[in-house]
Amino acid sequence: MTKQRLWALLAAGSCIMWGISGLFGKALFEAAPQADAIWLSQVRMLVSGLVMLAIAGMRGLQPLKILKNKQDLWQIVAYGIFGLLPVQACYFIAVQLSNASIATILQFLGPFFVIAYLGVTKKQVIRRLDIIASIVAFLGVALLSTHGRMDQLAITPIVLFWGILSAIGEANNTLLPIKVIKKYSSLLVTGWGMLFSGIALSIMHPHVPKVPNTPMVWGCVLSVILIGTIIPFQLMASSLRYIKPSVASMLDAFEPLSATIGSVLVFGLQLTPLDWLGSVMVVVAVLALNIMPKKKPLPTSRK
Repeated sequence: MTKQRLWALLAAGSCIMWGISGLFGKALFEAAPQADAIWLSQVRMLVSGLVMLAIAGMRGLQPLKILKNKQDLWQIVAYGIFGLLPVQACYFIAVQLSNASIATILQFLGPFFVIAYLGVTKKQVIRRLDIIASIVAFLGVALLSTHGRMDQLAITPIVLFWGILSAIGEANNTLLPIKVIKKYSSLLVTGWGMLFSGIALSIMHPHVPKVPNTPMVWGCVLSVILIGTIIPFQLMASSLRYIKPSVASMLDAFEPLSATIGSVLVFGLQLTPLDWLGSVMVVVAVLALNIMPKKKPLPTSRK
């Protein structure tokens, strides 16, 4: 097996881990209703941030050097608060209110917000394919939200609200660290971003619930931290050295797929044929955004 294929498989594994982490979050909320999504996000981000920075220090990356540049520091703070915080907290709120499948599929809409932002602010040309994909994704979410019956909602408006917020956070997660990620290791940027977002969330919501001290509860929390954060972030960051970003984007489809299959198998989620159709439409629409036309070869001059 070539290095490219190996790292493609590992990248796919990281996407599956992200999808599975939502299942552990849902299991936690059912086992301990006191453990709300905000608390889980706080613990996940603070612990993950500290662990990532510790790993960076052991690798000789000098974690504190990034704090000396105020401009870079504020970009990472913005990345943490407006990117990672909604990606983590809003996602788990949607999981708590519904299930991992719906929350992951709604978050998967993030690339469309990126396209809209670039189209408005950077005057980037929006292709016909982008418009078609946006319509398909909208119809897919409509099917999921109504089970195909337009006279009623199968997903509550509050779930849609938090799911869309997590998708906007996913878009910010892509756009905000673009400059600093070129100057520093992704491990440093993500570690500090996680830590800043965890601190901000703790300030905004300082309440600490009385969580049952059981192996089930802490096993779920540890799984969210390891399987949903530290391990997949490292795998994906490392895989980008060997595979193209477009390939990694395609592999993202494993995240909603694993979350949906896991929700069906573990939690008995009942999906109608129209729900499956809506889910597939959203995934296919996002994958279509990564289709790039082949460049036409330049005509060769004849001597």
